[in-house]
Amino acid sequence: MTESRGPAPRTGPPHVTEGAASGPADAVTALARSWTWILGSAVVTLVPGVLILVWPDETLHVLAVVIGLYLLLAGAFRFVSAFAREGHGERFAGVLIAVLFVLAGVLCLRNPLQTITALSLIVGLAWLVSGILTLYTAIAAEDLPHRGVVLCVGVLGIVAGIVVLALPTESARVLTRLLGLWLVLLGLGELMLAFAWRHALRKSGLPPDTTGPAE
Repeated sequence: MTESRGPAPRTGPPHVTEGAASGPADAVTALARSWTWILGSAVVTLVPGVLILVWPDETLHVLAVVIGLYLLLAGAFRFVSAFAREGHGERFAGVLIAVLFVLAGVLCLRNPLQTITALSLIVGLAWLVSGILTLYTAIAAEDLPHRGVVLCVGVLGIVAGIVVLALPTESARVLTRLLGLWLVLLGLGELMLAFAWRHALRKSGLPPDTTGPAE
């Protein structure tokens, strides 16, 4: 899941700090507010989904490893993205999502031979809680561009979590198709969000590869 990226780029003459970032914290914040960072998060979600759908007959062990790696990488993206927020509540929610994804990824990789039910429970809970927190940050964030897209991504995560938790998965093949489908849908949602943020930067008069105006 992808969350809000801080305030919207302001219209009018862009005010961008020249030169390199003043410190590591500023560099991380600048990276988190870049539309390409959202694009990278979308790719991390989309690629595993496509791989799972293309090879649905792989073993549960392979599925658990792929899902575990996806959760770890997604957690890393979300941790950096948390620095794009200015409000302490929004930043805390972002860090909480990152920690949740990393823990879920560790659980998947620690015991890749776990049961189908356990894998469904881990992924379903991660998506459900992440979707709820994303929905919260989308509503709480001020001056959020394309708020509707962020809300849709949050709702999609909630629905994905509920479906994975509620529907019985009697075989690894059923679980594989289900997880692959939701990964693709979530990845496409984040892809739309990345290009929406790029459009907001262009509309504000900033180059599309700019991270946004300095505060």
